[in-house]
Amino acid sequence: MNTNVKRLRKELQELKKNPEEDMVLYPEEDTIMRWKAYIRGPKDTPFEDRCFELAIQTTPLYPMEPPKMKFITKIFHPNVHFKDGSICLDILKREWSPAWTLRGDNKSTA
Repeated sequence: MNTNVKRLRKELQELKKNPEEDMVLYPEEDTIMRWKAYIRGPKDTPFEDRCFELAIQTTPLYPMEPPKMKFITKIFHPNVHFKDGSICLDILKREWSPAWTLRGDNKSTA
């Protein structure tokens, strides 16, 4: 079994064991390499009381390489590309570390 698949399965087990109150994160049915996330907008922000869908794509190099993440739900935010919903955060680019998890990445977007 590939290292990335082992890591993603471990992350999935952890999510099932300790789910988040304001986020749902799971792999798509056909592959563990693509995930969906639903995150609740943070309190006391313009995004409060809204739910946002995100698409997450990992590569065979995950966790050594960051996942690609984008909002499916339309959102107007300086770190989100207005046309395609791609997320521009340092942790998803040059500040990426294999210590980050999909859960941590999604919490950083909220």
